[in-house]
Amino acid sequence: MWLSVSATTRPPRPGEVDGVHYHFVDGDEFARMVSNQELLEWAVVHGRNWYGTPRAQVEERLAQGIPALLEIDLQGARQVRAAMPDARFVFLAPPSWDELVRRLVGRGTEGEEERTRRLATAKVELAAADEFDHIVINDDVHRATDEIVSLMGIETA
Repeated sequence: MWLSVSATTRPPRPGEVDGVHYHFVDGDEFARMVSNQELLEWAVVHGRNWYGTPRAQVEERLAQGIPALLEIDLQGARQVRAAMPDARFVFLAPPSWDELVRRLVGRGTEGEEERTRRLATAKVELAAADEFDHIVINDDVHRATDEIVSLMGIETA
């Protein structure tokens, strides 16, 4: 399985590496990518930064028969569904709202204003979970990962 690396206009967090965690680009470069249809999907996330999935990387892996996993938001999933209706869509859900809040606060990477923005986005996304083919509850990272891998039809040793 191959995990796509998204492009974003967000600045890197401490420890993030360009090309590994994200492709960090400025607004002009992102706009160029959109204009040239180089992104399979793209959106403004949390009302602030642009994120998108480089199309060529995904198409290359799929052409090689390698399952591709895209970590995208609701807007992106809707765009990918329009572009690739045969794709399988999995909604990764928190075990509860309280746990989602606890995890977000526990990360310590966002201030209060950003947390509020992210939680507002999460409410909208949770309300749209039924648009997806499957819902996986992220109560245990190993169990949830195994379920996603199984849904992708990948056999594990």
